[in-house]
Amino acid sequence: MTQQFDLFVANDATNQKAVGSPAKRHPPTALSEEDMVRVLRETGRYRILKKLEPRPVTISPHPGFLLRGVIVDTETTGLNHRKDEVIEIGVVAFTFDDTGAVGAVTGVYGGLQQPSIPIPAEVTRLTGITDEMVAGQMIDLAQLRTIVEDADLVIAHNAGFDRPFCEALSPVFTGKAWACSVSEIDWSGRGFEGTKLGYLIGQTGYFHEGHRAVDDCFALLEVLAQARTEDARTPFAELYEASQQSRVRIFAENSPFDMKDHLKARGYRWSDGSDGRPKSWWIELQEDALDDELRYLRSEIYRWDADPPTRYLTAFDRFKA
Repeated sequence: MTQQFDLFVANDATNQKAVGSPAKRHPPTALSEEDMVRVLRETGRYRILKKLEPRPVTISPHPGFLLRGVIVDTETTGLNHRKDEVIEIGVVAFTFDDTGAVGAVTGVYGGLQQPSIPIPAEVTRLTGITDEMVAGQMIDLAQLRTIVEDADLVIAHNAGFDRPFCEALSPVFTGKAWACSVSEIDWSGRGFEGTKLGYLIGQTGYFHEGHRAVDDCFALLEVLAQARTEDARTPFAELYEASQQSRVRIFAENSPFDMKDHLKARGYRWSDGSDGRPKSWWIELQEDALDDELRYLRSEIYRWDADPPTRYLTAFDRFKA
């Protein structure tokens, strides 16, 4: 006789009788949710994802967590902050300490806004936001200011995109220290397979409803706050440390045209000068990498003792347009 595995029956020897035994059978005992998860995991054939439940908002923050962080996410009509518009913003405020330990959620805001043009079909497909949803809607800038104005650090998952849109939306974001949870955390070194939020939340053991602003903020907070067993620090602790370090941007101004492919392969990007930067190839590095990079430019690109312009950056001016 083949024994059938029943997930809803406890594996209790008192319920297992020999075939043909006259002993009275006990009614099956349903497994708890925790036991079902344990049983499936122990087979080695399943990966369990738990639905992410947003952390509750706390009106009395934990003592010792004196710093304030804000995670922000925007949905927009396009990629250009000069002509495209914010149609949704989400912010989640939380406390943390000077070691990067996360405390409690202290504020949440999410708001929709009707743009001056119909929402492009591709944006609706990606975000689920329709013209009907935003009709007559306005982001409450006063409420947004209440949550953001005391922030010591603003975090976005691609701050180079979100910061220009946020600063165009409200001056409360101007002059804040910003951090990017894509570029300022070594996700690969932490064993993650990519930097998209969907990858990160899945490999942390959760799933969530993606591409709505507040939901994405809560998902990012959970990813940042969770330390995997092999990591001594949380991703947020790494991010906070990176945000306190100065970086330097080097502009390979007047570099030979035939060297452009070499610069591009090394990670340089082109600026056409329209954003206030010099018209040149440029790269941003840790401050301690400056001397090595200048030696590379002088020996491999210029072939003479050039002195390319540099600009030092902190979290207060990084990721600006």
